[in-house]
Amino acid sequence: MGELEPRWMGRAMVFLLIIWGVHGWGKEGHFIICKIAEEYLTEDALTAIKALLPDTAEGDLAPVCYWADEIKHHYHYRWSSPLHYVDTPDFRCNYKYCRDCHDSHGHKDRCVTGAIYNYTKQLESSSYASDSLGLKYNLTEALMFLSHFVGDVHQPLHVGFVGDKGGNTIKVRWYRRKTNLHHVWDTMIIESAMKTFYNKDIDEMIQSIQSNITDDWLVDVPSWENCNATVCPDTYASESVKVACKFAYRNATPGSTLGDDYFLSRMPVVEKRLAQSGVRLAVILNQIFASHPSIAKE
Repeated sequence: MGELEPRWMGRAMVFLLIIWGVHGWGKEGHFIICKIAEEYLTEDALTAIKALLPDTAEGDLAPVCYWADEIKHHYHYRWSSPLHYVDTPDFRCNYKYCRDCHDSHGHKDRCVTGAIYNYTKQLESSSYASDSLGLKYNLTEALMFLSHFVGDVHQPLHVGFVGDKGGNTIKVRWYRRKTNLHHVWDTMIIESAMKTFYNKDIDEMIQSIQSNITDDWLVDVPSWENCNATVCPDTYASESVKVACKFAYRNATPGSTLGDDYFLSRMPVVEKRLAQSGVRLAVILNQIFASHPSIAKE
């Protein structure tokens, strides 16, 4: 993979103050992912992460995991907007880095998988002096970008079709509410799950997903962790577009109303993708900071 363009490789030292209490695939999704990841971090990784987090985070990764969405429309960070997703050819249901990872202007490596590779390399560079390369990385931003983008690549419609912009142009109703298909997967399935099954309590939803990781999905966790490198975003993106074709796009034509049948059959898919994202984020951070790749619990 080629090196990403230097102008977005983390040299900007501007750091915005944001409201740390907001969290959210939407806000809630990113919070859930990072809370799950925190449960599986090694002591060495936790120490390194706490040293990089801004003081306002109070040592907790989860509240800053939505930061990349908060700042992407700010003047200094507009360059980051294409890094949240990767579009694939319509109806192909497969992803290829060389074909798909570029922005709307054709600039290579500017997509969510390219960003994950980039910020992983930046954090790995913390073990040696990057001055010799003439680069100054903002490792705090690198950590927050990486944590967010690992979540994004697991959202199936962040690896959706070019023609509908990952479901953004597919107008549907979520029960009675007008929305689009991308927003359904970003926030509405999670919001409906919290309201219907978890008493609007995000901690209850996190606990339920964690229970599934250690019980129902335990046999699958080693395969989630399996990666021949520090990070494998191409694998995650390939999974996402397949899930998008099988579950997100199916029965969701423009103008359709999505109700109980769609919600109840898709909610387990969403919860599993959140779990996979959290587990894999922990594996990545553990390897970057401590070289402890396995987090599967006996």
